[in-house]
Amino acid sequence: MVNVHKGVLVECDPAMKQFLLFLDEKMALGKKFILKDLDDTHVFILQEVVQTLQERVGELMDQNSFPITQK
Repeated sequence: MVNVHKGVLVECDPAMKQFLLFLDEKMALGKKFILKDLDDTHVFILQEVVQTLQERVGELMDQNSFPITQK
């Protein structure tokens, strides 16, 4: 029997990949979304979660960015 999934290849740095693996393990998007962990910088994910995942990563980036102020 063959199972077919529509997916997207994601290339990212190792730190972001660990964040994606964390979200997948905790089922933070409602289900597991990583289809295949390929190497240190690539994962294959379900196509249907790309938009939600981009929003979640955007939130993470907003939390970790600080405005530069001049003194």
